[in-house]
Amino acid sequence: MLQQLTINNYAIVDQLEIELEAGMTVITGETGAGKSIMLDALGLTLGDRADREVIRGGAERADISACLTLPENPAVVAWLKDNDFDVDENSCILRRVITRDGRSRAYINGQPTTLNNLRDLGEMLIDIHSQHEHQSLLKTATHQRLLDEYCGLQLDATEVKTLATKWRQLNQELENIRNRAEESNAQYQLLSYQVKELEEIGLVENELEALEEEHKKLSHGEASMQVNQQVLDLCNENESFNLEQSLGRAISLLQEIPYSSKQTEEAGGLLTTALIQVEEASSTLKHAIDGFELDPERLEEIDQRLSLIHQLARKHHVPPAELPALTSKLVDELSGLSEADVQISLMDEELSKLLQRYEELANKLSKAREKGAKKLAKEINVQLAILGMNSASFSVALTRFSDSTPRSSGLEGIEFLVSTNPGQPPRPMVKVASGGELSRISLAIQVVTAATSSIPTLVFDEVDVGIGGGVAKSVGELLRKLGEKGQVLCVTHQPQVASQGHQHLYVSKSSDKNSTATQLNKLNKKERVEEIARMLGGEELSDQSLAHAEKMLA
Repeated sequence: MLQQLTINNYAIVDQLEIELEAGMTVITGETGAGKSIMLDALGLTLGDRADREVIRGGAERADISACLTLPENPAVVAWLKDNDFDVDENSCILRRVITRDGRSRAYINGQPTTLNNLRDLGEMLIDIHSQHEHQSLLKTATHQRLLDEYCGLQLDATEVKTLATKWRQLNQELENIRNRAEESNAQYQLLSYQVKELEEIGLVENELEALEEEHKKLSHGEASMQVNQQVLDLCNENESFNLEQSLGRAISLLQEIPYSSKQTEEAGGLLTTALIQVEEASSTLKHAIDGFELDPERLEEIDQRLSLIHQLARKHHVPPAELPALTSKLVDELSGLSEADVQISLMDEELSKLLQRYEELANKLSKAREKGAKKLAKEINVQLAILGMNSASFSVALTRFSDSTPRSSGLEGIEFLVSTNPGQPPRPMVKVASGGELSRISLAIQVVTAATSSIPTLVFDEVDVGIGGGVAKSVGELLRKLGEKGQVLCVTHQPQVASQGHQHLYVSKSSDKNSTATQLNKLNKKERVEEIARMLGGEELSDQSLAHAEKMLA
């Protein structure tokens, strides 16, 4: 419920702090004192639009805060958590700031937020009904909520909404996959061709290095053999001169010396080692020459393969060595595209199951709504008669949707219809011309649905305009009845209504040469008798009006 409303520099209000209680609180006062201004300010904390004209003259900004308690309101707590706001499960603070430059800032529990968030949360906490604006009762979404709550169908309605949401999300996902599948058909063909081309060449890891090495060997084979043979001739095959003969002759000469010095022996050892190494080199060269065969056909084959590899690498803009990795990547992509048909089939099956479950539950919900709508309309028509609208007729229209697409609301749209005069067809509440009639219709609806409605605070601004006598008394009694189930704030000019309040606030204004200011006071028992008497008989209080006022309050 609304616990406190703080208003700073709004319209003619300088500074005002209003403490509110449960039950029915009536607000009265002299004309132009600002009774409805307070409700307009409250509307700003609930997300109403505003401009800088609402700022009090001489001030730079208007600042309005509403503090609400949240006992037994898990839906609000859940909304705060779902939208990442700080949560105090006992209270919630809505704040609005409007500055001279035309900017508006909104806050929930001290955190900056959007007007949409403020509006969404506000609609769960407070419902305002006035001559000009009915915050939620003109919305068909509210009609559905009130009917479902009245019939005790909240759980079924929530499940229907959840199923419809899941169906829409899955259906959209399926459409996206199908669109991608159509768009990727050309891509699939291209990938298939590319993979086939790459797999046909069959390049494996490290094959390129081996091919390039073999190509070098074959392409330079003849020159290598000529050099090998020339070196072998120098080592031991040249009859006129070769290294082995020369080294052997040198070793023999050293051995023929009668006396060898240490250096001579060392030189002989080195020459012997050199001879051994030359012999080994000659043997290695002979093996190389004997084992090498020129293979022009193999060289041509390698040339062609390397040419294909480099051509394919240029085509795909990758280094030749990365072709095996590219093949693996394209194969994975192709596999992913080919799995789309399987995925589409599975999602189609899941959609069918969701639709079947939705239709079963939505049909059950529709039958219960149809039955409950008649009962709700009957009870509201009783209340309308009590409020002096004997000629009015209230009904609940359940209009079946023409297509079978799952909707969050179920199989039908729900709208409250009213006929205010005999012979007139029922019309949507939003088209009811008279503000006073609309206010009383709203009151009748709230009285009937109060026990099941989740909104804790109801605000009625001059709901009693254009009525008097017994009807005004009935209005007051119904508002008090609502207040006993929650919190009701009521701006009124009718003493019959004001006398029914659990609390009474009086609004007045004071003026000087420079400004006008609004004050608000909670009336004690004596002051309340005087205010009711004033409302009955004017500014001059008589013994008769005071006695009448006491009797009404009693």
